[in-house]
Amino acid sequence: MKNKLVSNALWIIVCKVVQSLLGLVVSVLSARYLGPSNYGLISYAASVVAFVVPIMQLGLRSTLVQECIERPEETGKTIGTALCMNLVSAIVCMVGAVSFVSIANAGELVTRIVCVLYSLLLIFQALEMVQYWFQAKLLSKYPSIVSLVAYFVVSAYKIFLLITQKSIYWFAVSQAIDSMLISIALLILYRRLSGQRLSFSLARAKQMFRRSRPYILAGLMVTIFQQTDRLMLKNMVGDTATGYYSVAVACAGMTSFVFAAIIDSVRPVVLEAKKQDTAVYERRVTGLFSIIFYLSLLQCVGMTLLAEPIIYILYGDAYAGAVNALRIVVWYETYSYFGSARNIWILAEEKQSYLWIINLCGAGLNVLLNFLLIPYFGVIGAAFASFCTQFFTNFILGFIIKPIRPCNRLMLRGMDPRCFIGMVKQIVQARRHRAP
Repeated sequence: MKNKLVSNALWIIVCKVVQSLLGLVVSVLSARYLGPSNYGLISYAASVVAFVVPIMQLGLRSTLVQECIERPEETGKTIGTALCMNLVSAIVCMVGAVSFVSIANAGELVTRIVCVLYSLLLIFQALEMVQYWFQAKLLSKYPSIVSLVAYFVVSAYKIFLLITQKSIYWFAVSQAIDSMLISIALLILYRRLSGQRLSFSLARAKQMFRRSRPYILAGLMVTIFQQTDRLMLKNMVGDTATGYYSVAVACAGMTSFVFAAIIDSVRPVVLEAKKQDTAVYERRVTGLFSIIFYLSLLQCVGMTLLAEPIIYILYGDAYAGAVNALRIVVWYETYSYFGSARNIWILAEEKQSYLWIINLCGAGLNVLLNFLLIPYFGVIGAAFASFCTQFFTNFILGFIIKPIRPCNRLMLRGMDPRCFIGMVKQIVQARRHRAP
């Protein structure tokens, strides 16, 4: 199991490293070409679509791996039902996103067109849900390779747009092309590898929705305190400020693929350990928190010290307004990763009912802080509001809400440097034993 877990994680990480480096180059070139205003407009469209993604996913993103693990003989029915549910919700969410922009930005035709084109990705993201079957089977090398190939194609497409100096509309549709290629390839691979035909079951849909629905509101609340800052910056300050903030967030998230790969790889083995051995289960959760904490701490210190050269070298003088925002934004990444890891524990412990409380508090705090700080401090105010929200929601609230306290104890145990050092020693010893 350990070898399979390591292999699974390495496939994800290696492919994501290549994808991230390629994405960074293309993103920087695109940002330089579009300028802070147009880049901010693309980011605004992305934020509007991000608001409806939790509704489109119906919470299944957090539960589908467990559904496949618990009923391996019904994976065809499980995945097929999930795809049908998400396709229907994707169409509804597209209409909702376009309607919101039509009202909020009634006099801005370019903004509406960009948001319509960007929202096309919802359809293909709904089909991408099949990737959770690969995660449940520890076969993440397949979606990793598919994502990498798709990213190469879309990157080539973006470079073509830069060379031919196409309009912002062509850039807006690029995310939909990426998701389309990934979803089609994964469906073909699933059909060849699973041995089970996709099917829909209304009874199965009801069962799955009962388990996943707490994650809809929870995901929506998370999106509110992750995306509200950009929406409010756009409408309270302007596209340029949104561009500065989006660049800061992009730089802070340059290594997010590593954390996402670690969390996605550990999820199935944590859920499996929960059914077999409590001590092993708690050790794996603690180890996950430890890895996340110390890797993100290294990132935070590095980016705080090097924020100015990072922005100037990558994006140029036009994005100088993003430097101080990056120094603040990068610190909230640690606590956002804690939240993702904690969701695995919450699912394993069947405590999903507390998610709406946690995330409602976070969403409310974020909207309030952005409303108070953005008019006076602009981009810096939005960055500080995000940091305070993530710290409160993913750390402080865990001590306030009694049923979540056991998870915070594991979190604190993982923050103990002795835990991290012990894990490093185990990895080194394991490598020595495997060496000839």
